[in-house]
Amino acid sequence: MIRSIAVVGTGLIGTSVALAACRQGVAVYLSDADATAARTAAALGAGVAEEPPGPVDLAVIAVPPSKVGAVLVDVQRSGLARAYTDVGSVKTVPEQAALNAAPHPARYVGGHPLAGRERSGPLAARGTLFEGRPWVLTPSRLTSPATLERGRRLAELCGAVPLVMASRAHDDAVALTSHVPHLLASLMAARLRDDPAGVSRLAGQGLRDVTRIAGGDSRLWADIIETNAAALAGVVRNVHADLTRLVPALDALAGRGTGDREEGLRTVVDLLDRGIAGLGAIPGARPEPPGNTPALRVAVPGRPGELGRFLGAVAGLGVDAESASVDAAAGGGFTVRCRVHPSDVCRIAAKLRADGWDAETDGGDAELAPAPR
Repeated sequence: MIRSIAVVGTGLIGTSVALAACRQGVAVYLSDADATAARTAAALGAGVAEEPPGPVDLAVIAVPPSKVGAVLVDVQRSGLARAYTDVGSVKTVPEQAALNAAPHPARYVGGHPLAGRERSGPLAARGTLFEGRPWVLTPSRLTSPATLERGRRLAELCGAVPLVMASRAHDDAVALTSHVPHLLASLMAARLRDDPAGVSRLAGQGLRDVTRIAGGDSRLWADIIETNAAALAGVVRNVHADLTRLVPALDALAGRGTGDREEGLRTVVDLLDRGIAGLGAIPGARPEPPGNTPALRVAVPGRPGELGRFLGAVAGLGVDAESASVDAAAGGGFTVRCRVHPSDVCRIAAKLRADGWDAETDGGDAELAPAPR
């Protein structure tokens, strides 16, 4: 049974774990190298941003994959918990670090909830993020049965479906299903960087579908790619082989080069047919709506629950609360900036002021009103 956890790292996944655990009555203690991120998660109701009074039942390490090993060593040496897991999307490197350097390798089990969003940070977190999703556990040869059971119990607390597999098999699988798709989305989106001839004005749903995931945190994704580079290389080589066949086929269809048009068409149709055959294994994805112009700035008190109450208020006014950014403000509060369409900003600012929020537009044309007491 898990009564208490410590979440080390309060980004999207760490905060989502904390929110889910809190909903189940688990005591959650939050920490992050960025103190504002931990405070933000706490203000959302994900736990308390303080050290636990003693060892917790389970520590959840929610940092980039390359840093899991070092953090595991540190928190095990400090006696933070009775068992340890992580939520990174690469498992072999952390497992090797646990076996080679951790004081108590038997108390660690690798973990990876297969859920996420294109957005990052605690404001994107959801307590329901993992419901019905697979949660892979990768016990090493030294992982104790009790530690594996606590990892399994955490997955169940979050509404996920535990799945046990070897770390190498996991890393090979996610290279194909997650990591290389992100690279390919980035490659396609990069073609639009300079907006040649204003083509972005013609962007349709197909382009949005292909590039939807390219907006992730580049530093985090670089860490993931580096940590799982060996597995990615094999998948990318296969993609490269297909592209190597596709380029001369397209030249032949365009009447360039010496290739045969019929053979070129067969190559293209074969690629399209293989894509159709593989598509059945991929759940459909709905694209996120395009972002709007940041236009609204609100001062939110630092009292517990106020940040969550404000985000609920703006969501009720049609604002995309997930696009908000949060900065620490003097006196322990927060400054929240929301993305609002310019045609709506004055109306929304006026409504927030009427409800007692300290709101103004980026242009400064909204008068300030006292914050709620």
